[in-house]
Amino acid sequence: MTAAPEGPGRWAGIGTGIGSWPGVDARESAAVILGELAALPHLVELPARGLGADMIGRASALLVDLHLDGTTTGYRLTGRRGTIAARAEDLLNQDLDAFEEAWENAGLGPGPTVKVQSAGPLTLAAHTELVTGRRVLTDPGAVRDLSESLGEGLSRHAAEVTRRTGATVVVQLDEPALPDVLAGTLTGRTILESVAAMPEPETQHVLDTTIEATRRSVAVHCCGGTVPTGLLRASAADAVALDVARVSAADLDGIGELLDSGTTLLLGLIPTTAPATPPTWRQVAAPAVTLIDRLGFPRAALR
Repeated sequence: MTAAPEGPGRWAGIGTGIGSWPGVDARESAAVILGELAALPHLVELPARGLGADMIGRASALLVDLHLDGTTTGYRLTGRRGTIAARAEDLLNQDLDAFEEAWENAGLGPGPTVKVQSAGPLTLAAHTELVTGRRVLTDPGAVRDLSESLGEGLSRHAAEVTRRTGATVVVQLDEPALPDVLAGTLTGRTILESVAAMPEPETQHVLDTTIEATRRSVAVHCCGGTVPTGLLRASAADAVALDVARVSAADLDGIGELLDSGTTLLLGLIPTTAPATPPTWRQVAAPAVTLIDRLGFPRAALR
């Protein structure tokens, strides 16, 4: 569900999925999504397929002129395309083929909006390594290169989805590591090695570099720690996605300011684990209604 100021918007009045999906069958997943989430279907990630199919692996398949490969500790920048990067690209192409096939089978044509998603530049830099084994986040030049490469790759990826489907494409950047990047709570390779906090202006610049390079409407999804609403409000993002279950009283002012500024909120309402009893639509929507009431906005903001 979305909360948005009055006026048209690509993100308003829709239900969508956050990205990751259970299972390993791309065709089945695409068919289900286009059947159940037709207002804003998304190109799924199927991390159960293993290395190269997870959030970082998907991002590695999008990078332009930069390469990631797998190591015993995760992903590392390399000078050439390795086996894991090749696998990530193959899986992405399989997903695109499955989505295009499901789109045609559903009888859809040009016009609807489709969402694609990727790890954002800060989370990507936090969870990938330099050749030295240190986090990419510790090297400002490498962070800059990564943010530019990711933005260009997402722009090309979105254009490919449009070419295959005729759809308008919006982009979701997943930034679960954003609070840790700002707080300096990421660990180094050893107990003696630290990763310094990134100042907020620098963090925003990195994020905006990727957002602006996509040349698309972009939402930033942050589900880890305290959502930095001030930074996101000042950023180039058109929308912010957050988990309503994580919202505390301390977050309310910042969320209200996001709405006041014209930013669309994408409200995560459905748990990622199946409840014992399927909830009714009223039970699903209730946390969003409660949040809007606490913020003092009219319920008409929910659409």
